[in-house]
Amino acid sequence: MTDIERFITDMPKCELHVHLEGTLEPEMKFALAQRNQISLAHGSVAELRASYDFTDLPSFLGIYYDGMRVLLKELDFYDLTYAYLAKAASQNIRYAEMFFDPQAHTARGVSFDTVIRGIRRAQLDAETRLGVRTQLIMCFLRDWSAEFAMATLLEALPYKEWIIGVGLDSDEKNNPPIKFRDVFARAREERFLLTMHCDVDQENSTRHIRQCLDEIDVARIDHGVNVLEDPVLIEAVRSRAIGLTVCPISNGYVTDSTKSAEIAKFLELGIRVTVNSDDPAYFGAYLTENLLRVQEEVHLDRAALTQLVRNSFEIAWLPRRTKDAYLAELASYTA
Repeated sequence: MTDIERFITDMPKCELHVHLEGTLEPEMKFALAQRNQISLAHGSVAELRASYDFTDLPSFLGIYYDGMRVLLKELDFYDLTYAYLAKAASQNIRYAEMFFDPQAHTARGVSFDTVIRGIRRAQLDAETRLGVRTQLIMCFLRDWSAEFAMATLLEALPYKEWIIGVGLDSDEKNNPPIKFRDVFARAREERFLLTMHCDVDQENSTRHIRQCLDEIDVARIDHGVNVLEDPVLIEAVRSRAIGLTVCPISNGYVTDSTKSAEIAKFLELGIRVTVNSDDPAYFGAYLTENLLRVQEEVHLDRAALTQLVRNSFEIAWLPRRTKDAYLAELASYTA
């Protein structure tokens, strides 16, 4: 291992863009299928991994949602979450904000209560046993109706102390942010923090980013690489200190590149860009591997790598005192 690889591997880290359902490793999928007596289309872990042949966002989503069939009971969601947090701890992730997609489960007849209680128990156990602190962001599925999203928001209100914010994910085509304006306005009234996916190189990408900023007034944008296509957006994101949660290795599966050069450009412009893993079980890379890939491709030095991680802690939805404690640990490490 080189010095720079060791520097990245041992660095205390923060993850802000990871989908819990996207951490379902093939081995766990087979174990849960057996436990819940569900038949799978593939006969082995190797066959399942070989089927992860994504060329764009829709081709990924088809496999992604099919994988969720094995998640039925509270224990399933506990095991899924704890497995990710054990991996996070092994990569020196101190804090993570995790997306979850309740509609993908309630639409299958799994109760909201079952989903969130399993996740919550794992969060508490992982913080005690592994030292990884986490918070939850509930995502709405943008290719379903705004009415279903609103109903899900209302269903979540009894659990709002367990959810820090709301987001928007899934297939972006013909599903602009503005479609969910009323849902996010109600979420703001309920004191949820707001973020939205603006996936990379999608149709009307810059228009959607503009809607996130001007119509929804988000605090962060997930992905958001296409900000660089519009000088007005660049200035808006920079002046408003909007955080961007970019996922390089997943970009490489669903677009023409990892967009590592764009990450370097954001750093140069003083924009709060971060590196994250997205759906690591499907893309074969967790946070450390994503940072290693960016460094390899654009030769970031220690100062730039530190800034990426500092950005993550700075835009995290945490009290200032807590951020400062994490940043002090990072500063001590990099010194």
